[in-house]
Amino acid sequence: MDHQPGMHGMDSAVTALETAGAVLFVLWTVAMWGAVVVIALADRGQERPWLYRSAVGVVVLGVLGQIGHFQEHVAQAGYWVANPMQPAWMTPLGDGLARGLGQIDPSNPNLGMELLHLKGNLVFLAGLVGIMLLTRRVAGDLKSRRWARMGVWMQGIHGVEHVVLTVSVALGASGAIGLSTWFGTIEPGPALTTYRVWWHFVANLVGTAILTMAIYHLWRERRLVESSYAPPRVGGVLQARRADRAAAAAAAGAARAGSPADAGRTDPAERTDPAERTDPAGYERADRWERESTDRHTASRAD
Repeated sequence: MDHQPGMHGMDSAVTALETAGAVLFVLWTVAMWGAVVVIALADRGQERPWLYRSAVGVVVLGVLGQIGHFQEHVAQAGYWVANPMQPAWMTPLGDGLARGLGQIDPSNPNLGMELLHLKGNLVFLAGLVGIMLLTRRVAGDLKSRRWARMGVWMQGIHGVEHVVLTVSVALGASGAIGLSTWFGTIEPGPALTTYRVWWHFVANLVGTAILTMAIYHLWRERRLVESSYAPPRVGGVLQARRADRAAAAAAAGAARAGSPADAGRTDPAERTDPAERTDPAGYERADRWERESTDRHTASRAD
């Protein structure tokens, strides 16, 4: 949307609260992408519980940011329905943040609005990337990761458009240049306002729907995702390996003695699905199976 010169509040002095809000919004965006980089690099090594908590934090902040971002577009679309021939409108919160960000170049009245929406899209994209990072340790095709990947592609393309819109305004173009302005060919006025308002509303509606589906499936798959960050139980792993060796020895002894005692029994790792193999309950079953195998082996030797 073109934030037209002369709109409500644009000509008055920027308040300290608006400046503080703009600074905090910039710090929020930088902190989220800094966390994304740290998590992506640290997650290449062994499991660390703080990685799980950090990734969850990025996702939560991304969701909160998109709630605020999307409500701004809903409000703008609602204002257009009531006033289709008027210049684009922003909520008081959005207008204050745009004015605070616009202090970078006070002579450019549209720069603050473009920066505001660029940062809103960056926060949204970081949240989607957070879901990808959160689920990367789980093998298989998770529905949450599938939806998040779709969102990253879509929001990534939409984010590139906002970068182009912002850069074109910052470099002094008479109007923002991008897909939502037909690369500057639509003259300022009701036609441009209508096109930009609904272009960005639909883009955010679809993106928010994708994020909602990703969060829904992430909640359903949360136990599997959380278990992938649990540190391995060294003792349990060793016991499971001993159980494997005991099973092989018991099977060999039964074959020599012609006893069907162990017929049909399988490795406990084969009797559990991949999710159970990283679960403590799976190791407890392996430990119990090991004791049973040892008792049978001892009894057969006594006979």
